[in-house]
Amino acid sequence: MTGCFDCRSPILETALRRPLRTFFTGSLSLLLTAFCTPHSMAEERIFEVGALYWSMNIPGQVAMRKGLEAELARINASSGGTTLRLTAHVAGDDDSGIERQIAQMNALVDVGVDIIIVQPTDNAALTAPLRRANKQGIPVIAYDQYISGGKLTAYLTSDNYQAGYLNGEYIAHLFADTKTIQLVLVEYPHVSSTVERVNGFLDALGERKQPYRILRTYTAVEPISGKAAGESILRDFSEKNSVDVVFTVNDGGGLAVVDVLAAAGRDEIVVATIDGDPASIENIEKGRLTRIDCAQFCGALGTEAMKAAHQVLEGKAVPPYTLIPVFPITAETRSQYDGWMGQIPSSFKKPWPSKNPMWNGSPRAVSKRD
Repeated sequence: MTGCFDCRSPILETALRRPLRTFFTGSLSLLLTAFCTPHSMAEERIFEVGALYWSMNIPGQVAMRKGLEAELARINASSGGTTLRLTAHVAGDDDSGIERQIAQMNALVDVGVDIIIVQPTDNAALTAPLRRANKQGIPVIAYDQYISGGKLTAYLTSDNYQAGYLNGEYIAHLFADTKTIQLVLVEYPHVSSTVERVNGFLDALGERKQPYRILRTYTAVEPISGKAAGESILRDFSEKNSVDVVFTVNDGGGLAVVDVLAAAGRDEIVVATIDGDPASIENIEKGRLTRIDCAQFCGALGTEAMKAAHQVLEGKAVPPYTLIPVFPITAETRSQYDGWMGQIPSSFKKPWPSKNPMWNGSPRAVSKRD
C-alpha cells in the first residue's frame, strides 16, 4: 500500500464502531501506523558499505574514488527508502599499506558490514580476510585489482591487457620491422592489473613480429619510486640512443620517470604508458617523450563498482567479471578523449596498423578471468 488507508477497510470499520474512549487510547494510533505510514518509511533500509581504497596520491585512483562516491550519493538521493552508509579507509602507497589494508578489511569483517568494495593493494595479501568475509556471508566486490583465493562476488577492472596491447601495437608501428627495439620496462609485479599490462605490451610486439630486447626492468608505481627508477635508467644507460623505448605500467610512477629523463635531455627515448593522467596527456601534446598513454575511465570504474554493490544489496545478480575499456591517447586520437570522468567515446578506426582495426568502447562482461 503506497498511500493512506482505504476507509472501506473492514479492520478500520470494526475499529470505528468501538467506543470513542477505546478508539483514542491506542486503536487509532495503531491503525494509522499500519495504514497511513508512507511506503518508503515502512520499507526504509540502511546498508553498511565498507570501501577500501589503495592510494589517494595516485590521481587515477582518486578519480575512481570520486566516481564510486558520486554514484553512492546518487543512489541515496534516488532510491526512495534505501540508504547506503559508507565507511571508507585508505591503505597508503608504501609497503606498510599492504599490511594496513589487511587490518582494515579484517576490521570491516569484524563489525559485520553488509558489503565490502575494495581496491586491493596486493593480489595475495587479502586472501585471508576475503575468506573470513566469505564465511560470514559478506559479499566482496573488488575493482581495479583482483584477490587471489577466496570468492569475489564481482570483479571489475579496466581492460589492462588491452591497455598494454594497444601500447605495444602503436610502438611497433613507429619502428622499422627489422629494428630490434632496445626496451626498458618499469613495472610493478604485485598486482594483477600491472602484470596484465606488461603481458599485453609484449604480446603485441610479438604478434607484430617486432624484434625487441629487454635491457632491464625497474619497479615503480608512484612518484617516489618513479623518480628513483628514472634516475637508475640514466645511470645504467647514460649514453644517448642506448634505449629506444621505456614502457611504464602507470602514470603514478611513469610521470616521474618522464620528468627525470626529459630533464636530462633524453628526448630520443619513446615512452609508452597507461592511465591517462592529464599531465601525461600534456606530454603527448607537447611531444615530450610520451607518445601513447592508454587511459582508464577511472570515474566510470568506480561508478560501475558502486552500481554492482547496490545491485547485490538489492538481491540482484551481477556479472562476476567486467572489463571497462581503455582509450589509446596519441597525437592522432587526443581530441576524442574527455578525461577520466568523461563519457566513453564511440568506436573508431585506429590510425595505425592493427589486427583489430576498430577500437570498441563497450564494457564487456566475461564468464571468467582470462
